[in-house]
Amino acid sequence: MLRGKRILLGVTGSIAAYKSAFLVRELVKAGADVQVVLTDAARTFVTPLTLGTLSKRPVLDNFVKEPLHAGVWNNHVELGLWADLMIVAPASANTLAKMAHGEADNLLLTTYLSAKCPVYFAPAMDLDMHAHGANQDNISILEKRGNIHIPSGSGELASGLDGQGRMAEPHEIREFIEADLQSKAPLSGKKVLITAGPTQEPIDPVRYVGNRSTGKMGYAIAEAASQLGARVTLISGPTSLSVSDGIDLINVQTAQEMYEATLPRFDSADIAILSAAVADYRPKKAADQKIKKLSGSLEIQLEPTPDILNSLGKAKENQILVGFALETQDGLANAQGKLERKNCDLIVMNTLQDEKAGFGFDTNKVTFVSHNNSVDSELKSKREIAHDLLDYIREHFL
Repeated sequence: MLRGKRILLGVTGSIAAYKSAFLVRELVKAGADVQVVLTDAARTFVTPLTLGTLSKRPVLDNFVKEPLHAGVWNNHVELGLWADLMIVAPASANTLAKMAHGEADNLLLTTYLSAKCPVYFAPAMDLDMHAHGANQDNISILEKRGNIHIPSGSGELASGLDGQGRMAEPHEIREFIEADLQSKAPLSGKKVLITAGPTQEPIDPVRYVGNRSTGKMGYAIAEAASQLGARVTLISGPTSLSVSDGIDLINVQTAQEMYEATLPRFDSADIAILSAAVADYRPKKAADQKIKKLSGSLEIQLEPTPDILNSLGKAKENQILVGFALETQDGLANAQGKLERKNCDLIVMNTLQDEKAGFGFDTNKVTFVSHNNSVDSELKSKREIAHDLLDYIREHFL
């Protein structure tokens, strides 16, 4: 859920600030891009060098960038717009009070007031401060405002007392945020089945019939669906790509193997997106040993492979079924025909006539073809196309 997320981490003056280094590591390992903002008080507990090294970004702690005489400021408005989410951890009693009452006397607070994203806060203070009515009122104000409270834990505190006020552990903060994002994600609870990549149909032990698909489009869709909260099963032909934790990856080689892996999983799917470039034909008989080069010609008899999309179309009940069509001519007409023949809800059509689209590129240009309309995209990264596709499915079919 945190892969690719841009996170502002605000660190305030608390002994628990030492944990912020571990929190940065947790977030970075989860795939997030982390920008740390320190208060002056936080600098006495943890150094910018430590946090900057771990986040791989310069730590921000002042309204004006160094050198001060250059007159270049750290734009808190841009920071607030940049972030996908903001975390204040540790959140001291002082900073909680200022957040609750709109004070803006440091970069962290002005950034908080500018943030357009969800804001999480993890209090850290001694038990009497934590329990004080004024502090509890401030926490309530922030919660009513929509900020998300990550409750502190109980245990031994810096004062030597034992009670509530310990900042949640870094892994607990990460898990809390991931669970919260998962519960609010647009595809939470949906099961998405995706096919990707080419298939390879053996001619002999070293040669095969295949195509130039890299699998990049299907893998991008799988990552996007996972980020939106779906439970994703990705059935992939041979590629050099990898997927994030949480995506169920099933590797296959041939069209028959992809068919056998896809068909039984379709019943439990809510959405099936078949982006794989499945070979239409395979050698009728594969040689047991490598075929040696002869002086004459070589003939290989081909037979059709299973039509996976057509089979799912026949089995479809309440599932949303999406197919792909790579065309070289009459693209829209062919895509509309495929939509009807295969009983699909949507066809994603692209053509080799578009520059930097199709096999091998990191970009693509597609047309979404449904029964009611067709929508053209601009040339975009395959990651952006993946999100556009899922947005289209959510808008028109969910």
